Amino acid sequence: AARPTGHAALLDRRRTRMTDKLIRDALILWATIDPIGTLAIFASITGGLTEAARRRTALKAVLYAGGILVGAVIIGQVLLTAMGIRLVSLQVAGGIILFLFGLKMVFGTPLMQGSTQGEPGHDIAVFPLAVPSIATPGALMAVIILTDNHVYPIQVQLATTGVMLLVLLATFLFMLAAGRIIAVIGQNGSAILVRVMGMLLAALSIELVMEALNIFDLLNTSTN
Repeated sequence: AARPTGHAALLDRRRTRMTDKLIRDALILWATIDPIGTLAIFASITGGLTEAARRRTALKAVLYAGGILVGAVIIGQVLLTAMGIRLVSLQVAGGIILFLFGLKMVFGTPLMQGSTQGEPGHDIAVFPLAVPSIATPGALMAVIILTDNHVYPIQVQLATTGVMLLVLLATFLFMLAAGRIIAVIGQNGSAILVRVMGMLLAALSIELVMEALNIFDLLNTSTN
């Protein structure tokens, strides 16, 4: 009679760990993809377009960014393995990059420099929307770390990819409603939300570094 109880307890622990990971993944991906910041950029650079053109631009931007991020999930780890980069090095470097990305969000450093208009054949759905606004360097680094082949089974990687796609869907919906959302929360409200997400991203990035260096285990050992 004890065996089913133990098995049930093991399943509960696995579900809890899976839920905790997916919540953390969602927070990291939300902060790095940054739908709030993207909608502010989208609203500012598509103000002169018709409603139909804005919808097409939003859809193309999300599809381009989704293709880039899914590609990073599929081949990013393979490329890193071929280059001889170990997981711990990637986690530490990724944590530092995400921390700096979070600081940039907190202190309001502009995402892009220079004009985005006036280039012959230039498609704003590609730049600056798909890259670097949606598929940010931080998001690319995050999806590679969060779907590492040596750590997570394929089911967990698929679940994380699903979370990423949900964040992209939210980004698309935000862009469709960009004008109305900015009218409600205002530029100041948008700036506040971006900074709050930056603080969360900085804290989560420190967690990644501490986990990679086994600092939590060292702290537990020292306290015991």
